[in-house]
Amino acid sequence: MTTANIVWHETSVTKEERQRKNGYRSSCIWFTGLSGSGKSTLANALSRALFERGIQSYVLDGDNIRHGLNQGLGFSPEDRKENIRRIGEVAKLFVDSGQFALTAFISPYREDRARVRERLEPGEFIEVYVKCGLEECERRDPKGLYQKARQGKIPEFTGISSPYEAPEQPELVLETDRKSLDQCVQDLLVYLEEHDYIPAG
Repeated sequence: MTTANIVWHETSVTKEERQRKNGYRSSCIWFTGLSGSGKSTLANALSRALFERGIQSYVLDGDNIRHGLNQGLGFSPEDRKENIRRIGEVAKLFVDSGQFALTAFISPYREDRARVRERLEPGEFIEVYVKCGLEECERRDPKGLYQKARQGKIPEFTGISSPYEAPEQPELVLETDRKSLDQCVQDLLVYLEEHDYIPAG
């Protein structure tokens, strides 16, 4: 598809104006990790904590997005790449609107995560590695997916029959098999405060 006749229209209200009015710096907080590591739980807990401080955010959850925007995509490497590309663009729109985009996706490939980072301005992409051992993720198995993957019922399942490339230099590592949910949320809030994303609570 050619983009020769498509013109970018600047908005009348800028991201910087929205951020000044809000009193905080919007960004994309990208939670990545194995299935069952706690990405969605963490993203939603952080969203609640931010909301209670009067800070706007929205959780983009992997399963929820596949019910609509990415409904037609499968789990092949190509479809996973397109899945993350689309989410990156949506997250960028939320950041431009002055909100925090909290994304909870396995996003197994470093290259895809790096591409999203490149689409945002410096400091707007906060990669959070939700680190949890495979054994613990399997023990939790909230959706019963690992069991099905072990039985060969789910092909190309990350961590079993498909690779997961852990972040090499994430902004934050949260070990959810070692820390409580409250501790992890506190670590996130402290990071955001210390790096001047949000005012100190």
